[in-house]
Amino acid sequence: MNNLILMLVGAVLIIAAFYMFIRFFPSFSKSEKNELRTQKNEHGGTEFVRCPLCSTPLAKSENMISKIYRPMNTPDQRMTVSGCPHCYPVVKAGLQRKCPVCGKTVPTEGYLIARLFNRTTGKKHVMITGCTECYKKS
Repeated sequence: MNNLILMLVGAVLIIAAFYMFIRFFPSFSKSEKNELRTQKNEHGGTEFVRCPLCSTPLAKSENMISKIYRPMNTPDQRMTVSGCPHCYPVVKAGLQRKCPVCGKTVPTEGYLIARLFNRTTGKKHVMITGCTECYKKS
């Protein structure tokens, strides 16, 4: 009888410890897939937002490092994309920065050259036209 009571108390303590662990460390209880940023593609499907340089899926808290050039009130602006937190300013191990246009390796000090279209609906569209390696003078 005493062994049964000890086993029940032990089980309750294990369940309580598991509950406290999940409560204080919520990142373990959530799926990593729910933490990634998603967008709709042209076919209406859902896909992950990826860095155009290293193709790493971005978390909801991660942003691209980019510059948008003036004038700000035009529908078409010049833009440069340096990368994401995984590939800029330091490239993490196992990642490679490749240009989606020419396929060449983009150095850490290099960047993508793009055009930012400000639509009248308030949405924005980015078109990558090349990289610093594509536009090097021969």
